[in-house]
Amino acid sequence: MRISILEDDSDQLALLKRWLADDGHDVHGYLTGREAMKHAGRESFDLFILDWQVPDVSGADVLMWLRSNVSKLVPVLFVTVRDSEQDIVFALENGADDYMVKPARRQELLARVHALLRRAYPREEEKLLSFPPFEIDVVRGEIRRSGERIDLTPKEFELTLVLFRNVGRLLSRGHLQESVWGRSGDLITRTVDTHVSQVRKKLDLRTETGFRVVPIYNYGYRLEQVGEGASSEV
Repeated sequence: MRISILEDDSDQLALLKRWLADDGHDVHGYLTGREAMKHAGRESFDLFILDWQVPDVSGADVLMWLRSNVSKLVPVLFVTVRDSEQDIVFALENGADDYMVKPARRQELLARVHALLRRAYPREEEKLLSFPPFEIDVVRGEIRRSGERIDLTPKEFELTLVLFRNVGRLLSRGHLQESVWGRSGDLITRTVDTHVSQVRKKLDLRTETGFRVVPIYNYGYRLEQVGEGASSEV
């Protein structure tokens, strides 16, 4: 999963990043509220971890900005020294999903992160996904349309899996790149675009078949379900 951390203590930030990276996540850390907001507006993340007391824009203000401008659904976890009941209630009532008081403990932090991600993205736990007319066998790495197997390269399959697990959600190119190829600095953006184009062609993703890939200029892509049952993230 792709995680954004706002933490103004560089040592604490490095520690949290190491814990989460060792747990298998792609982690991006920011020392100021403005920096975190800037990147949240340009990129997509699966989880936000916020400190409250940071320079310029507080974590509480970042939370309210995220809920108003980015997503009402992506989970937000506070990790902060502020421990008053008033602060905890304020954060939870304004859109935070969980709240931890520092000092953070590794196992507790990871358990809370796992719980938030399970609730937000339940399909990550499933091994057989059904999106009629498509069925995706995660274990075998196969996808079928109306019972007929579609031949995909390993990367095309991984990209397809990410898109279908996030139907209706706008994903940045950087998010797709890290989810499929990892944090490879030498991968050009065009590689993501080319693979999306191939997946769209091979799966015949268009309005008439129930799903379509919508490109968002200078940002990324969203897989949309068309017709009955269609929905999108708010």
